[in-house]
This record gives sequence, C-alpha cells and structure tokens, in this order.
Amino acid sequence: MSLTTASVPLSMDQAGVLRVGSTRVSLDSVIFAFNEGATPEEIAQQYTTLSLADIYSVISYYLQNHDEVVEYLQRRKTQRAELKEEIESRFDPQGIRERLLARKRSRVTE
Repeated sequence: MSLTTASVPLSMDQAGVLRVGSTRVSLDSVIFAFNEGATPEEIAQQYTTLSLADIYSVISYYLQNHDEVVEYLQRRKTQRAELKEEIESRFDPQGIRERLLARKRSRVTE
C-alpha cells in the first residue's frame, strides 16, 4: 500500500501575500480567525471560497511551522502599517467623513 501526501495549498501572489488555494483569501485571514478561536468549520462559513480540507491543511501547516508563519505574519503586519502610513501621508484621513458629506450635499443641491 502506498500513501500520497497532499501539499499545502498556499501560493504567493505578486505582492508577496500568501493566498489559500486558488482564492484571494490570505493566510493571514485564516490564521487570525483560528487564533481568535474560530473552528475550521466556522472559518469555512466565513470564507465560502475555501474548502474545509484546505483550511485544515493550512492550520496544520501553521501548527507545524509556527515560528516561520509567525515571522511571516509579523512581516505582513509591518508591511500593512507602512502602506497605511504612506496612504495617510498622501491622503489626510482627518475630516474625511465631513468632506464626503459636504460633497454629497453639494451634489444634491445642484
């Protein structure tokens, strides 16, 4: 009898983000949900494009390679913070709601 093993359904996109299977769901999202206490079945309900088998496979990979995945997640957190800072430096988030409401009001009165 021979057994075959399945590979972990992770692929890196052009931005360096690990995606689960052929979906746009990131490894970050699955691991965050898992660490918040969600079961694989609950994660499958939240991310309907993911198969339950892929979710179990990704969680298994995370548990077996904890340090490596945590390091990756930390790099992603730093990247997100840098991107947020860059966007906010170009587009001031202060008063955005008021500006949008004012724009909406001016369109209604025209």
